[in-house]
Amino acid sequence: MASSTLFSMCSLKSESFDIKAINSNKEFKFNASNLPVKAMLSSDFMNSRLLTDVNLLKWGQSERLLRDRMQCHAVEVEKVPAYTMGKKFQLDDVIEAQQFDRETLNAIFEVAKKMENIEKKSPGSQILKGYLMATLFYEPSTRTRLSFESAMKRLGGEVLTTENAREFSSAAKGETLEDTIRTVEGYSDIIVMRHFESGAAKRAASTAGIPIINAGDGPGQHPTQALLDVYTIEREIGKLDGIRVGLVGDLANGRTVRSLAYLLSKYQDVKIYFVSPDVVKMKDDIKDYLTSRGVKWEESADLMEVAAKCDVVYQTRIQRERFGERIDLYEEARGKYIVDKDVLRVMQKHAVVMHPLPRLDEITVEVDADPRAAYFRQAKNGLYIRMALLKLLLVGW
Repeated sequence: MASSTLFSMCSLKSESFDIKAINSNKEFKFNASNLPVKAMLSSDFMNSRLLTDVNLLKWGQSERLLRDRMQCHAVEVEKVPAYTMGKKFQLDDVIEAQQFDRETLNAIFEVAKKMENIEKKSPGSQILKGYLMATLFYEPSTRTRLSFESAMKRLGGEVLTTENAREFSSAAKGETLEDTIRTVEGYSDIIVMRHFESGAAKRAASTAGIPIINAGDGPGQHPTQALLDVYTIEREIGKLDGIRVGLVGDLANGRTVRSLAYLLSKYQDVKIYFVSPDVVKMKDDIKDYLTSRGVKWEESADLMEVAAKCDVVYQTRIQRERFGERIDLYEEARGKYIVDKDVLRVMQKHAVVMHPLPRLDEITVEVDADPRAAYFRQAKNGLYIRMALLKLLLVGW
């Protein structure tokens, strides 16, 4: 997010209220007594929204009230009508896995667990009522787009969506990404974007004045997938320190494995095995990063040997769309490493098979019935992680 104004404190008094707004470089204070203010509070005084006539507020020529709205997180205090907004999430955007430290990851996972309870026990949540999310997808997607849209709706928000924006948006007419972002941010409060170019999400974030979530940028990164992957490993294995993870398949073009490797480096005594055809080996930048962080890694051509050692076998498909016209290289790589019943036989009983999906033939259907097949549970966890991120980016902790 290029810049934004956020409200860190809002206290209601008998006939007036004070608001303190903090910009990245400036601080403004004003008393709004005698202004026409309407407060809409839910029954439990959570997630209140204050609406005011913005024309009466004098911010100066260069400042504006963010999206003509003021948000307050209200807490009821007996005999003291004070309403304090929850602490702001420390990230303005979610662009790459390197943004997250271990403490932040743990905190996000706790929020995700609360989102799971909301999804199961509290249908009709209004946490994000009044917010609009735009999904801007320049590449095909099923799970990521639908899980984000489901996450927003389950928290009471609304969705503006475009699928295959590369073909069916003004990008087909030659509009720049920056112009598209400037336009779409005028219609929404947060943008979830998938793009075919690595680095596109950073460009979008540097342009936008609202949060941007990277839902995959070409062969670059897919941070929300990595978050749900680590969350799944913790839920399935019960720990994140001291684990052994085998990353299998298209490691050169797979943005999911790149982001996952970054996040796994936050934990202690982790070892990563890279198992892939020669034409799609893990790139050196990830290996160098892991080495610099003291993370052990090893390349292997023997899937059976690696599967026997690992807590997690993370399989990925060979991505034909990344090979261009070199179909010969795709055919060379495809089908070399397949997770089937033979692989299951050598795996430890507590270990799991994961996959970011969609799969082709790299995991046989017969594996699905094994309780160690975690990939559909993994996909479900994506809903909770994305509910958590939307909540944190829009209303804070």
